[in-house]
Amino acid sequence: MPKELMAAYDTLAHTYDQNRGLFDMTDVFEDFFKVLDPAPGHVLDLGCGAGEPIPGMFIRRAWQVTGVDFSENMLKLAQRYQPAMKRIFADIMELELEEGAYDAVTAVYSLFHIEKESHCRLFSNIYRWLKPGGKALFTYATKAYTGADSFSGYIEFMSVSLFYSHTTPEALQQMLLDIGFDIVAMDYRDIGGETFLWVTVGKPAMQKTSSPGRDHYHKTLK
Repeated sequence: MPKELMAAYDTLAHTYDQNRGLFDMTDVFEDFFKVLDPAPGHVLDLGCGAGEPIPGMFIRRAWQVTGVDFSENMLKLAQRYQPAMKRIFADIMELELEEGAYDAVTAVYSLFHIEKESHCRLFSNIYRWLKPGGKALFTYATKAYTGADSFSGYIEFMSVSLFYSHTTPEALQQMLLDIGFDIVAMDYRDIGGETFLWVTVGKPAMQKTSSPGRDHYHKTLK
């Protein structure tokens, strides 16, 4: 993770905290909770920021939450807003976590700040950290946001220059299938005036004999 991005998020923490109400993700997470086991479990939030809204949504439903972020200022805010959340100060590309420890993993507005060449390794880690039958939800940048089919570069967000990187949605889909995920949903959503691809995937509950990821694929790109 570029060190300048870490510094940018430390700078952004106060501004983002003031404006977090602009990004209403209620509908997204209502859909996500429908595909999760109804019993509370343990969720890993990659890029947890200030602990709102995502960790808060899970905590209010009695889930255990572990949040990871590389911004100390963001984690200070998270300590204030979500004291019940376990906080890890780390670059998500350098995390070493127990295999099969989490019922769910979320990565909202975070992983597209990592160079696209590292996305396969990160998704493979997420697959390993999930329990069999677990689900993951993440946002992915596309041409709808950057203006390019495949992109690596800087874009201004809230007056701060941030690094963005993504491949095509088709390449992303194939990457996830090759890792072994079931693709539950891939939908473009406009939240707070920004359009990103919201992706829900699942780790199969048991070993498959057929082509990975295709058995339960019920939504596709539009």
